[in-house]
Amino acid sequence: MQFVSVDQLALFISKCFIAVGISKREAQVVAGLMAESDLNGSDGHGVFRLPQYIDRIQSDGINLKPNIRIIEDKGAMAVVDGDNALGHLVMHHATEIAINRAVEHGVSWIGVRHSNHAGPAALYAKMPLKKDMIGIYVAVGSANHLPPWGGTELLLSTNPIAVAIPALEEQPIVLDMATTVAAYGKIKTAAQRGESIPEGWMIDGEGNPLTDPAKSHEGFLLPIGGPKGYGLSLVFGLLAGTLNGAAFGKNVVDFNADSTSFTNTGQFIVALSVESFGNLKLFKKNVDEVIRSMRASPKLPGFDAIRVPGERSFQTKCQREQSGIPIPDELFEVLNTLADNLKIEPLRL
Repeated sequence: MQFVSVDQLALFISKCFIAVGISKREAQVVAGLMAESDLNGSDGHGVFRLPQYIDRIQSDGINLKPNIRIIEDKGAMAVVDGDNALGHLVMHHATEIAINRAVEHGVSWIGVRHSNHAGPAALYAKMPLKKDMIGIYVAVGSANHLPPWGGTELLLSTNPIAVAIPALEEQPIVLDMATTVAAYGKIKTAAQRGESIPEGWMIDGEGNPLTDPAKSHEGFLLPIGGPKGYGLSLVFGLLAGTLNGAAFGKNVVDFNADSTSFTNTGQFIVALSVESFGNLKLFKKNVDEVIRSMRASPKLPGFDAIRVPGERSFQTKCQREQSGIPIPDELFEVLNTLADNLKIEPLRL
């Protein structure tokens, strides 16, 4: 395992993007978001994805000169066309619009079409926190790994949701979850490291447990809560995909296997002004009390602590700010090969 600082990682990522034709400003925006993903412990959505993004760019699967713009506008509601840009750029732009309009209207819902994979959901749900707003983000996953409940055809994806809620003295509550038991990024990172995956994450076409991530193409992910998770994935896909004129169901392009086709990924971001509902400080104080009551509740045998959503990620961030972001040896070698191919300096430890 190698360790790098968040600044070193962001600088390396931005240099890679600049080397393939992305402007310095846009490269820095995307690199900052990707490095933040690793800092927060979303290892399957940070620098791990860099070679895949570069491959799509070099295969003309990403538009390097996009015109990201609003195409439907109803005040608090709008649809953004990402023009097949890097997903991080599209969602960063859409989230800024949502925040600005929530200042005016109290709430804003911005749908997105013609986007791409944009990293972990929490990145965008947390952005409204800077304005003491609640953030809600949903995306159509960038590849189908889930059949409808009781079926075998892969028509749905992990379709994640993230919700960020501000607190006063405590850290904000940040729920970031897929509608499957595990995100597919965890399957990919396990495969790269040569590790097995737990039973209950995937099954094969015969319904048997699948624990070898290298054989993930032979099976499918399982939804959380059985048919309930399937229902959530379906509804989130309709809201983030179909509603925005983005791909969903059979129209989703597997960006893991196809580097050239436009994915038309759909997402949405909601920014909600707490002040529109009453006293901001009182709300945040009440959130503190809820968090503390959760932690103080009696524990079942075998549990050392009760946590709230986002707590583990915050602890990871604090630890990695001190000791650095861990890069597995296998990934470090892949990144150095990428640097060599792009003729830039390798990632510095």
